[in-house]
Amino acid sequence: MAAQPLKGKVALVAGATRGAGRGIAVELGAAGATVYVTGRSTRERRSEYDRPETIEDTADLVTEAGGNGIAVPTDHLEPAQVRALVDRIADEQGRLDVLVNDVWGGERLFEWESPVWEHDLANGLRLLRLGVETHAITSHHALPLLLRHPGGLVVEMTDGTAEYNGTHYRATFFYDLAKSSVLRMAFALGHELGPRGATAVALTPGWLRSEMMLDGFGVREDNWREALTQVPHFAISETPRYVGRAVAALAADPDVSRFNGQSLSSGGLAQVYGFTDLDGSRPDAWRYLVEVQDADKPADVTGYR
Repeated sequence: MAAQPLKGKVALVAGATRGAGRGIAVELGAAGATVYVTGRSTRERRSEYDRPETIEDTADLVTEAGGNGIAVPTDHLEPAQVRALVDRIADEQGRLDVLVNDVWGGERLFEWESPVWEHDLANGLRLLRLGVETHAITSHHALPLLLRHPGGLVVEMTDGTAEYNGTHYRATFFYDLAKSSVLRMAFALGHELGPRGATAVALTPGWLRSEMMLDGFGVREDNWREALTQVPHFAISETPRYVGRAVAALAADPDVSRFNGQSLSSGGLAQVYGFTDLDGSRPDAWRYLVEVQDADKPADVTGYR
């Protein structure tokens, strides 16, 4: 088995049912961590997404990768459930070393480029609750446990870097607000955690080949390149495991505090730590987005992966 720098460490990946959360949980497991994986989709009951992925499946993948996966059904909008989750981790492990706030659930709630006065208000507010309030509730309850031991890490998962989102409108008022809020959360947590011996960062994947994205293009992971006929720039896309390796690298870095409060990306961290995606490449999606896609140049990932 490969070296496991996180052996003995305990992580909570909030929102680990699918996508980036699953990829992160699996890679933390591959590094040897005990990983609590949470979400609302279980083998007994699906969330409103009504998709087949479950937290139990994620936990099994964590264990298969070399860690210890523990699935705990949790609605992170319910403070009592989150408090019970953290109490369980404290009772069973006595520590929490890594908190990944990846709860989202808003893909089917936002309307592309609909202005706020035309956007369905209930859906927009639900999106904000799922994408922002869940993170605040989870941090409120989990951080006292994380601070019991020095060196803890909090990763706020979002879409877009602070630099990119600072000058680009992201899809719709509600989506833009949610993703920018999470970036600011990491900045604020950095100020609150840094003096107490812990680190907080914001992290974004690039164009993610999540289960929902692949389904949307009608492809699978093994034939994803067939989607390039529809969207050529999809060539820069990455697997969820790539950002998972970014989190594992951060968690294993004894000097991770140098990133405290910063906005990071999977592609940028690959250049720092030297990890690759599953195919051996290092896609740098956010640089590509600015220099190629947004510049209206033909799709060409040469030099970007």
